[in-house]
Amino acid sequence: MILFAFLQRLFAVGSLAVFALAGWLLWRWYDAAHVAGQLGLDEPSSAPLWWGVGLMAVSLMGRTPVLMLLGRNAPTPPARRAAAVTIPGADGASLHVETEGIDQGPILLFTHGWGLSARIWAEARADLGARFGLAFWDLPGLGRSGRPSIGYSIEGFAEDLYAVIDSLPEHRPVILVGHSIGGMTVQTLCARHPELLNRRVAAIVLANTTHTNPLETMAFSGLFRPLQPVVELACKLDMVLSPALWVMNWQAWLSGSTHLAARLAGFGTRPTRAQLDRTARLPTRNSPAVQARGNLAMLHWSVTDRLPRIDVPALVFVGGRDLITRPDAGETLAAALPQARLVRVDEAGHMGLVEKAAFYNEQISDFAGFVRLLRSRTPAAPSRSFLSPDADPPARPDAEADEPGGAAVGAGPAVRPI
Repeated sequence: MILFAFLQRLFAVGSLAVFALAGWLLWRWYDAAHVAGQLGLDEPSSAPLWWGVGLMAVSLMGRTPVLMLLGRNAPTPPARRAAAVTIPGADGASLHVETEGIDQGPILLFTHGWGLSARIWAEARADLGARFGLAFWDLPGLGRSGRPSIGYSIEGFAEDLYAVIDSLPEHRPVILVGHSIGGMTVQTLCARHPELLNRRVAAIVLANTTHTNPLETMAFSGLFRPLQPVVELACKLDMVLSPALWVMNWQAWLSGSTHLAARLAGFGTRPTRAQLDRTARLPTRNSPAVQARGNLAMLHWSVTDRLPRIDVPALVFVGGRDLITRPDAGETLAAALPQARLVRVDEAGHMGLVEKAAFYNEQISDFAGFVRLLRSRTPAAPSRSFLSPDADPPARPDAEADEPGGAAVGAGPAVRPI
């Protein structure tokens, strides 16, 4: 979420400038009125007063009109209750884990993107809870999880994910679903622990994620990649200035500036107001210092050369309008993974799993259903037949009933559509 962090900071500074200008105009009017009263002069112009009041209103209450302008009115998924536990993570963090859904079959284990939390999966909870077991967790330092004692790294997150898997019922296979840094975490776990693949980990879903340093696979990478030392310095400054930045971020959220950053960086279409507000609120609630440390961890990570060893059924989503992770990153993933199916969602941005939730969740449901069927035939065995060139794909009656803007596409010589 480095591009979002850049836009969030840029717009937050602009929002703070508007707030400061409003305060200066109000003080200017008050001071002029006070002097005029003492000297018996005519009342000063009220223009600074009204401009100051208007700009102050925008600074503190601009969120509502911005949401009405950038978002569309649509029903919000109902809140769902989930059983919550806290487990110890491998890196010293206390991890918040929630489970819900049915008590049989595979468990879909969701790992969110950086700066967010398990709250981002509202649509997945509503769409998939009646068909599968679901598990959600907050990455260390975010949401309700505690901060790690040994620092932030993708490898540490992967070991935490291992701990979450261990906390789930052993007799139920797990399908790992990772978005953005969540997908990076899933890849790292699979590369570090191949013994889990096709056994405890039945399959993986990688949504709008990359296989290497995000600066190399984001929009404007030609500009940002040479500036990595500057980006790293900015992250370190965020750690030092975290309390002030936290206050500034909340002021930007109140003004709607954070929503504008989220709309530009995260969405390819017009999201609902609830989706946009949720995507803007979660990074605002989380610590700027924590988010900076996670961004630094991403800048020194890559799993590209280990992708061919992640031999497990994989579903890879790419968004045609994703600025944070360009589509070619997902294409590289699908081509390198031995058992991968690429799904393009042409109109989706980085938050495609939210704005195009119905399509994403339908694809995940079909994929999980296929994995469940496959394991019922060959339990606890490698499922190379999933996408092998000489295997006929199973029948899927609704294979053509894709949501407009989404298309399932094979990537690489060993890939067939489900």
